[in-house]
Amino acid sequence: MNALRRLLGLADTRLGLARSGGGRGDGTVTVIGEGITLKGEIHGAGPVVVLGRFEGDIAIEGTLTVGAGGQVDANITAAAIVIDGVVRGNLSADAQVEIGPTGSLTGSVKSAALNASTGATVKSEIWLDGAAGREATS
Repeated sequence: MNALRRLLGLADTRLGLARSGGGRGDGTVTVIGEGITLKGEIHGAGPVVVLGRFEGDIAIEGTLTVGAGGQVDANITAAAIVIDGVVRGNLSADAQVEIGPTGSLTGSVKSAALNASTGATVKSEIWLDGAAGREATS
């Protein structure tokens, strides 16, 4: 399985694919591949990686990662959110929202922490509440 992840360019821990013993969102990784467009709702416990396009609502207990070519138009609730593609919507993350150098976010953010790399585009209203992140991890 690790060889397949490396072949697909998904071996990066930023994509939420690293397995750690008892963290939230452990389990099978759901991948929306390049060239795929989905509309609807995603609910679940495991990590989700979007390399294609998704429109709708996402509510997961794991990490949502939007890859460099990914586009998401959605209201998102997740333990953590990593953005290397384009995201439009309202985001709520228990732990943190991380926007990489190729990432673009338009919408609101409510999280315990926000990290935006140099080169990232952020047009957002932001609420940071460190206490919420501490409660979510206890």
